[in-house]
Amino acid sequence: MLRLAMLLYSLISATLAGSAIVAVRVAGFDTLAPILAAALGAVLAVPVTWGVARALCGRG
Repeated sequence: MLRLAMLLYSLISATLAGSAIVAVRVAGFDTLAPILAAALGAVLAVPVTWGVARALCGRG
């Protein structure tokens, strides 16, 4: 399950970080806010990835 989670993390973290950056840029923020949004997206991707991996493996 760990290999699946690592593969999923690469996809999910890029999606969440990119979505957060777009949302911050559309809101009109610049400089530090997009960087923090990307970091937040990458951190939030960890529990999301774990839940998706568990669901795909049939353990949740």
